[in-house]
Amino acid sequence: MTKPAGAAIPAQTSETKPALLGVACGLGAALFWALGFVATRHALKVGFTPADLLMHRFLWSGLAFLPVVLRAGFGNLCGIGWGRGLALMVLGGPVMAIISYSGFLFVPLGHGSVIQPSCATLGGLLLAAVFLKERISPSRLIGALVIIGGLVVIGADSISHIGASGVLGDLIFVLTGLMFAGFGTLLRFWRVSPFSAAAVINVLSLALLPIYLATGGLARLAAIGWPENALQALAQGILAGPGALYLFAASIQILGVARAAVVPAIVPALTLLIGWLVLGEPPTGLQAAGLITVLAGFYLAQRQR
Repeated sequence: MTKPAGAAIPAQTSETKPALLGVACGLGAALFWALGFVATRHALKVGFTPADLLMHRFLWSGLAFLPVVLRAGFGNLCGIGWGRGLALMVLGGPVMAIISYSGFLFVPLGHGSVIQPSCATLGGLLLAAVFLKERISPSRLIGALVIIGGLVVIGADSISHIGASGVLGDLIFVLTGLMFAGFGTLLRFWRVSPFSAAAVINVLSLALLPIYLATGGLARLAAIGWPENALQALAQGILAGPGALYLFAASIQILGVARAAVVPAIVPALTLLIGWLVLGEPPTGLQAAGLITVLAGFYLAQRQR
């Protein structure tokens, strides 16, 4: 039987495409973050400092976004406002990034790549419930508890194999994960567009360039060589930087904070796999057990009931 010309499209069909787009954006962001984690670990091994990585992360994209922000209005930061812009810069920009880079000075790849996304998910679920009044299903609460159990296992690996410095490194990634959860919640609460957020954060970060130059940053980069610098410019300045940020912000706008908060669940597994293949860093038994536990928690946290 033929549908009338003016027949309404079923709600399920009309909602499927935006949902798939949101998931695709989240998965793309997860892949870019995984590549960024691996590139960071590699960079610290070959002589880059966290400040050097920060420069690659924000300088190139900041210069690219500068004309856009100037044209849209630098006085009010593309309509976001200076107060909100600075808050987003702290939680999702250079402050969070340099703290995260520093964490890899204390712990191996398997810790930061699991703890930071996990804490971002836990923080996102909590903030969505408390401040945005989004409903958190019982399954998601159970998933959060399972994720915490996985983090405890990874923490045990730090205590038994690394010591006090390992615990410090893990706590650094707990902090940066919670910071990023706050960033995602503010994006949703203030209804900031993904493009505007990426543009403003990267342009504001250019203010740190004079400090970097004054501390001899260019001499350090020159000593490492252009191939390694080109690699970090791509990994940090494009993929893990504005590329992942834009895709994650888009997934938040489409899926909501609570659902988007669990999209980066694939980051730990991707990072460990790529790190194993590229850097030759296989996970330890406890790291693997913690990862499996965390992934089980992510699965539960994605369920609606």
